[in-house]
Amino acid sequence: MKLRKYLPAIILSYILFFMIAFVTGLQNPLGVIVKSQYGVSMGVAQLGNFANFIAYACMGIPAGLMLKKYGYKFSLMVAVTVGIIGLGLMFFSGQISRGLWMYFLGAFVAGFSMCMLNAVVNPLLNFIGGGGNKGNQLIQWGGSLNSIAATIVPFVVGFLMGRSAGTRQFIDGIPHFEIADVNPMFIIMVSIFALAMLAILFIDIPETEKISDTKTAMDQLMGRDGQYSCFSFRHFVLGAVAVFLYTGVEVSVANMTNIYLIHEVGVDPRSAGVIVAIYWFCMFVGRLVGGSLGSKFSSRDMLQFSSVMAMIFILITIFTPEKITIEIGRYSLGNIPVNVVFLVMTGLFTSVMWGNIYNLSVEGLGKYTSTATGFFMMMVCGGGIVPIVQGLFADLVGCRASFWIVIACLCYLLYYGSTGYKNVNRKIPVD
Repeated sequence: MKLRKYLPAIILSYILFFMIAFVTGLQNPLGVIVKSQYGVSMGVAQLGNFANFIAYACMGIPAGLMLKKYGYKFSLMVAVTVGIIGLGLMFFSGQISRGLWMYFLGAFVAGFSMCMLNAVVNPLLNFIGGGGNKGNQLIQWGGSLNSIAATIVPFVVGFLMGRSAGTRQFIDGIPHFEIADVNPMFIIMVSIFALAMLAILFIDIPETEKISDTKTAMDQLMGRDGQYSCFSFRHFVLGAVAVFLYTGVEVSVANMTNIYLIHEVGVDPRSAGVIVAIYWFCMFVGRLVGGSLGSKFSSRDMLQFSSVMAMIFILITIFTPEKITIEIGRYSLGNIPVNVVFLVMTGLFTSVMWGNIYNLSVEGLGKYTSTATGFFMMMVCGGGIVPIVQGLFADLVGCRASFWIVIACLCYLLYYGSTGYKNVNRKIPVD
């Protein structure tokens, strides 16, 4: 009965889940456009992605505090409003001659919105589902929409870039692109957010008990409980580092694949968009398979296996010569280096890492679990920091060799799945 009553709220949450992944994934192909329009390095081209993700580190605690004080409906309204402002800044950055910093600011503001939305829709769905398996199921269905959106966005941007390529001059054999080329997409996204704002006003959204006192709300949010907190557990601290590096790996593979294909291999942007979309689709498939096998294999074993397999595929990418190519698809994406095939297939294995890391990190935390979960949201900023480090490294050694950064991250994830996950602080009371 509760699910039926709040069905409109569930549908709205799923739409917002889709938009979270779409806006976040947008920074990947836009990095290619920024590099082309402003002639910046690969490292600088990743600053939009960096700005989008670093907003999680800045907004994680304020978003949680706002939710505790003002509830779901108000927090959703603020998050969607901020999202419209961020997308608007990115849109207008393509209309002026010196819009690079306006674009970076827009990506940062949009990241604020995505962090706030994540901080609201996840607990909202869990609350509607009554927690437990049903609450988790609602969140998992929303997560699948994340993967679908991430699959679509590089294809859409690649199509819009390819559409404009025929009317632009070529520089070193690569067509010149501008942010304005993807204006139709910005207009559609802002329209969706505007409709979502109207829906929030009229939809019945449940509310938990609000805490008006700021200090009390902050104490609950930070898990202040005398002598101990979630940070007293070594395996959680190591897990927080793991999720930071994991999000970096997930985003880095997609970002650098796009730049590598367009700027080093010379692939048409539309074809590059399709190939990167295949990576995100592999993530989607991996999550479906991982979900079905989750009850049969431990999180520790799955993290170890996925880390090793991802490392193998990345190493094949690094060492396989570009001259070894393969023609993909009936409609032909062109002759693609075979190492790119292995690169996009890493998505099958990186897809299951988040859940495994989370489960291992919060094991045995008891009453500190909710605080730990909130801190996990802040550590998503790794998705912005690791790619910019790889981009700077790529400026020195090239795209393929820059994947040694990804290998280093995967080595840490293998360590965590092998040893770092063990709870050595079992004497701390958690009841």
